Amino acid sequence: MPVLCTHHVQLRLWWRRLGRRSATFALALLAVALVLTLSRYAAGPAPSPPPSSSYGHRLPALVDITLVYGAIDKGADFYNWNKVKIRYCDGASFSGNVQEEVKNDTGFFFRGQRIWEAVMAELLSKGLARAKQAFLTGCSAGGLSTYIHCDDFRALLPNTPTVKCLADGGFFLDVEDISGRRYMRGFYNDVARLQDVRKIFPHCSSDMEPGQCFFPQEVAKSITTPMFILNPAYDVWQVEHVLSPEGSDRENLWQNCRMDISRCSSKQLEVLQGFRKALLDAINEFKKRRDWGMFIDSCFIHCQSMKALAWHSPSAARVNNKTAAEAVGDWFFERREVKEIDCEYPCNPTCYNVVLDQPYKED
Repeated sequence: MPVLCTHHVQLRLWWRRLGRRSATFALALLAVALVLTLSRYAAGPAPSPPPSSSYGHRLPALVDITLVYGAIDKGADFYNWNKVKIRYCDGASFSGNVQEEVKNDTGFFFRGQRIWEAVMAELLSKGLARAKQAFLTGCSAGGLSTYIHCDDFRALLPNTPTVKCLADGGFFLDVEDISGRRYMRGFYNDVARLQDVRKIFPHCSSDMEPGQCFFPQEVAKSITTPMFILNPAYDVWQVEHVLSPEGSDRENLWQNCRMDISRCSSKQLEVLQGFRKALLDAINEFKKRRDWGMFIDSCFIHCQSMKALAWHSPSAARVNNKTAAEAVGDWFFERREVKEIDCEYPCNPTCYNVVLDQPYKED
């Protein structure tokens, strides 16, 4: 049965409470940790691990979102913000709330919405309610969850002056794949019906398929909280599972291209440029929102905020001479308006492009 936990998923929530000890906190709802972890990065910098020479389909052990190791000495943004990480696999980005068992005697209850509410209640009681700054972020299906819950998060913190959200690699597109079918919409249709999530989307009209309501392009239309869209124009996960899923590539003509963008043929690159255009068209209406930010680079990667090499390192991709980390910091702290849109591949020599050693798994 299709579930969204097949994505690399991360939903994070950070908050900062200014008090006698200037304590700072951050919550991360992470799809790769079953336990709740509270880390106090303000206590001091962690030693920097050696950078990986390759980037496969597995997540790094450390979610590196505090910009730089040793940042306490450099005054970098968020250097003293902590994180709590929680594993997730409810299958619908913390949005399902099914009342009955899906099948007799299975014991399956898809109730991600209740998980979200329980986690928020716990954290509010532990200091989140007194936050002065709060930041909800997520990667992949966690990025989708950020779109879904951003305004809910804002509503939980009526006394917090600054509440913002960031979705990394979560702007999944409702487009035709290489065979002309909408594979991702079919996938979302199954999820929406299984978990009965259509009812939670006020923007969902009766003439829309249930899966359409689940795409970020639709969900984001009703968001009023400041949001940052961090997405590669050639998202490696989407190239494999949205644009050229194996079921639509019976002759396996796209296998090399899915694994390594430098091995795409000229015709395949034309298709990829069309995919990039579809993304830019989809986010165009959000580009007009002054309090929203975006960083769309031309890299072949997925979930850039999770890996130091892509997020803030000297070799991280730059758009207009800014890394994603710098752009997010500028936007969050309102130093400038951030709407960074990169040129077409292969124009950006700073890109860190993934070369997969094996395809992303769907189950």
